[in-house]
Amino acid sequence: MSSRIEDYALIGDCEAAALVGRDGSIDWLCWPRFDSDACFAALLGWEEHGRWRIAPRDAKTRVTRRYRGNSLILETRFETSEGAVLLVDFMPFRMETPNIIRLVVGERGHVVMDTELLLRFGYGAIVPWVTRLDDGTLRAIAGPEMVLLRTSVHLVGQNIQNMKTAGEFTVAAGETVPFMLTHAYSHLPPPAPLDPQSALDETEALWTEWSKKCRPAGHCSDAIVRSLITLKALTYWPTGGIVAAPTTSLPEQLGGVRNWDYRFCWLRDATLTLLALMNAGFGDEALAWREWLLRAVAGSPEQVQIMYGIAGERRLTEWEAPWLPGYEGAIPVRVGNAAFKQLQLDVFGEVMDALHQARHFGLAASESGWAVELALLKQIERVWTEPDEGIWEIRGTPRHFTYSKAMAWVAFDRAIKSAEEFGLEGPVERWRAVAAEIHDQVCRRGFDPELGSFVQSYGSKQLDASLLLLPSVGFLPADEPRMLGTLKAIEQRLLVDGFVRRYEVDADDGLPPGEGVFLACSFWLVDAYILQKRSADARALLDRLLALRNDLGLLSEEYDPVGQRLLGNFPQAFTHVALVNSAFNLTRAEKPVEQRAYAGKADAPA
Repeated sequence: MSSRIEDYALIGDCEAAALVGRDGSIDWLCWPRFDSDACFAALLGWEEHGRWRIAPRDAKTRVTRRYRGNSLILETRFETSEGAVLLVDFMPFRMETPNIIRLVVGERGHVVMDTELLLRFGYGAIVPWVTRLDDGTLRAIAGPEMVLLRTSVHLVGQNIQNMKTAGEFTVAAGETVPFMLTHAYSHLPPPAPLDPQSALDETEALWTEWSKKCRPAGHCSDAIVRSLITLKALTYWPTGGIVAAPTTSLPEQLGGVRNWDYRFCWLRDATLTLLALMNAGFGDEALAWREWLLRAVAGSPEQVQIMYGIAGERRLTEWEAPWLPGYEGAIPVRVGNAAFKQLQLDVFGEVMDALHQARHFGLAASESGWAVELALLKQIERVWTEPDEGIWEIRGTPRHFTYSKAMAWVAFDRAIKSAEEFGLEGPVERWRAVAAEIHDQVCRRGFDPELGSFVQSYGSKQLDASLLLLPSVGFLPADEPRMLGTLKAIEQRLLVDGFVRRYEVDADDGLPPGEGVFLACSFWLVDAYILQKRSADARALLDRLLALRNDLGLLSEEYDPVGQRLLGNFPQAFTHVALVNSAFNLTRAEKPVEQRAYAGKADAPA
């Protein structure tokens, strides 16, 4: 059975990622890319679905762990009655082929260790053919896939039913026993091995040098650096695309059906991601993200999607893996995401806002980028009056979501500002008229005078956490009476133990009810407090959110206040982006929420 979500650590090489449990087991690995089939899938089932465990034979073990400095090198320390060992796990940045290196370092005494390797290609479905090469390397092949294991430890095949490779070895103080797992293609010769110690030194140096660029942020600096390292680890460096998470089907409700594949790139993350990267000092990463964005949406504006693959792929067909029993029984396990076909009007505003903010930060201008924006504006002008599936990607009947319409307004508002501030050509007066029409409609039909609050969709009485973003995107000032009423209503009806649900429990989203609190929404409440000058409330909520991180500083998509555990895909890029921005909002004079809310207005704070 897999561990609690918060008991996992992330390692990665900016092309793929793995999750390592406190027990020394790698339970999730998709190779060679984030969105490839998993060859370790025990996270969503049992050990027979693939895992690689290295741990002391003694079950009575004290376990502590940390990342080495500001890197993604994981150090897990096992202490037994006989001694102590350090398990060092990392994925070197690639030169040719991807690798996972595990070093077992003796610190004290003599510790008897076990290792068990169960490779299962195709999300736990395919048992590979395992042979031993002349140099002792174990080779596992299934169709095009090949994985090689190199180690000095004597390994043998065990258990015909489970077909595992296992070994026992003893580590004394001062000794290091290396293991190296390498992915390659079965029609090619096995690649040459890396030197484990050199790979460790180079990996640590690269992460350390990269993280030095991060700008300080007072008492939140450590949390920000770890979140940015996580965000970097979820970036597919060949293209600049950032996956929402490296996992699929970790449930938003234990035992439920809200299980989605997040190994793709969502357009709605664009502005907040860009602001987080630029304010932290990572201009190269922000530029790569913007360029990925422009390439992804290029083409016919009628075919713009809400998400894409890490290289901009458009076909993200959703299917189920019925042989996997799911994380703690949460089924179905889904691969792919059918939401890519949905109409979500807010993404048009996100794209326009991100590109406008990029200009303000001085990212290299692109004439073709403005041409893409002009095409997108023509499309949003045609479709903004239609109902859509909204920011939460409902699988029920489309509606006129208030936030979706407000973000359609953002698209035209940012186009007007870009034209006026940067001398770009376009039909500004027509855009101004459309923006005014959208703004008027949202204020008339999206606001309920009886509740004194904006509502989730036109004509509804339901609240929605996305309404917290209306001041953040500049739709209305935070101290405007309707926004004060909206915040008050959300505090009264959407909070659970002080954290924010996405929407009310009885809202119809086409799925059975029940989920945790959505962590990004609680960070949005922090930002709303900051805009309303409620800094004490903002500080208190931010501190509570930071306390939800696991011992390594990682957060998932949601949190269960009753069970007091993390839920949803892990680690979640959008949550860590929200953390970075909220921390900067609270600790820095240049606040991302004000940069976005005022978007070049003359009344922006100094």
